[in-house]
Amino acid sequence: MFTLAKPCHILLLLFLLHPIHAIPSIIPLNDTCRDKCGTIPIKFPFGSGFGCGHPDFARHIKCSYGTLQFSTGTGIYTVSSIDYSSNTIVIVDPLMSTCSSMQNSGSFTLERTSPFSVLPDNIFVLLGCSTTSPVFDRNADFCDTGSGLNVCRGLYSCRSVEGIGLEPNGAISTCCVYDPPTALGSSYGLDLPKLQCSSYSAVYGFGGDEGDPMKWQYGISLQYNNSYYSDACKNCEDSGGFCGFSGLHESFACICQNGMNTTINCYGRGYAWSGTWRHKIQTKMSIGGFLLLWTMFFL
Repeated sequence: MFTLAKPCHILLLLFLLHPIHAIPSIIPLNDTCRDKCGTIPIKFPFGSGFGCGHPDFARHIKCSYGTLQFSTGTGIYTVSSIDYSSNTIVIVDPLMSTCSSMQNSGSFTLERTSPFSVLPDNIFVLLGCSTTSPVFDRNADFCDTGSGLNVCRGLYSCRSVEGIGLEPNGAISTCCVYDPPTALGSSYGLDLPKLQCSSYSAVYGFGGDEGDPMKWQYGISLQYNNSYYSDACKNCEDSGGFCGFSGLHESFACICQNGMNTTINCYGRGYAWSGTWRHKIQTKMSIGGFLLLWTMFFL
């Protein structure tokens, strides 16, 4: 004969037979970190997605369908290159004007709290500005009236100026190489509606030929703060992991290639179970459950 199982036995049985997947990991899984986005290598402090890299950078940088993107309060821009030796990145505004394509642009801002700053070598050119624009205030001295005039002439010689309602090789009186008296840095903004300009262009290099705007290098060059690297991150990378973060407090996490997070490195230490150990524990607990079932009902 067999006896009825006690309620406490039934509860224990349900726990042993229930898949171990119901028990949450102490640190959540993450399988989004990659070492490349398209053709651009991804290294700390950057990451390919949320939870990868440093949290201060993850708010601005992510990989979307093979394109590395940079986000600010005014839009999403494409990261065209990263130079890890000089701690610089180049971003491109899809609506920014170049010699090959001009159209009305949006504004550009860089928040003071971001770990990025605008390099002083950038040349910002305001195009199609109203004659009443504040940039032409003689008392403010916002425009570079020296070598900046050559940049205006170069851009206004492009046939694409027709895209903002101008004639090629026309007067450059509506152009301004923006040179504000305050230094560029972590807080920077181009508010085109306020400045009463149709478009802007940004040049970070002339490609060896200042006289040919088709060869100029268009984009915004930014310096990033590289003081976030730590011994913990180095230990993680040495073990083949990616430095990242997890939890409400965005604490450091080492993200292993099998998609598991640890708090130390990927040498088998940390608080997260690997997929292999999870499977073994589940199997043993399931077998234990069947043995308990047989004992309760048949002994």
